Amino acid sequence: MSETKLREDICRFGRSLFERGLTPGSSGNISVRLDDGGWLVTPTNASLGFLDPAKMSRLDGDGRLVSGDAPTKEVPLHTALYQTRAAAGAVVHLHSTHSVALSMLPEIDPRAALPAMTAYYVMKCGQTALVPYYRPGDPAVADAIRGLAGKYSSVLLANHGPVVSGDTLEAAVFATEELEETARLYLLLRGLNPRYLSPEQVKDLTKVFGLTLPEHGHD
Repeated sequence: MSETKLREDICRFGRSLFERGLTPGSSGNISVRLDDGGWLVTPTNASLGFLDPAKMSRLDGDGRLVSGDAPTKEVPLHTALYQTRAAAGAVVHLHSTHSVALSMLPEIDPRAALPAMTAYYVMKCGQTALVPYYRPGDPAVADAIRGLAGKYSSVLLANHGPVVSGDTLEAAVFATEELEETARLYLLLRGLNPRYLSPEQVKDLTKVFGLTLPEHGHD
């Protein structure tokens, strides 16, 4: 896919996410890996609803700015996912309400922030890790993500929001949306003893759809 098309796609998906209230104000950022090893990322203090394709930050393979506006301060967390997940072609980071709320709950298992609630959550997100709170832009968040050793495509930053990678931008956006919807379901059903997918049902999904899940799951 051409770089011009990728720039346009970032703007198109960003506007869709913003207009549906999935990341308010100038929060959230999106990046896409390019064929030459560099990547495009949304600029700092930019609303995802009003992005300009020509002003997108273009970085080289080492994360240095080549052209465009100054990049988001969250470059370290994007870099960490690209470095640990070879198949990652795009990364989406939002401040979506239900995912942020989930990240603040005391009972959340850092190895599996959500149970297997629906088939599409398992298929698109696998499992979701929770990493401790770091201030936005802190390089230490990259170390925390690297510590997951590439096992998770879906990560929650405590008191901050989700970071999700996918092999394409579309896949990363869809997975982020699925994570937000599952977090919403969890909050709606919290304390009601809902019926989750059984281990056998999860095994069936992994077999049929060729999924690879982290070894330690949610009980």
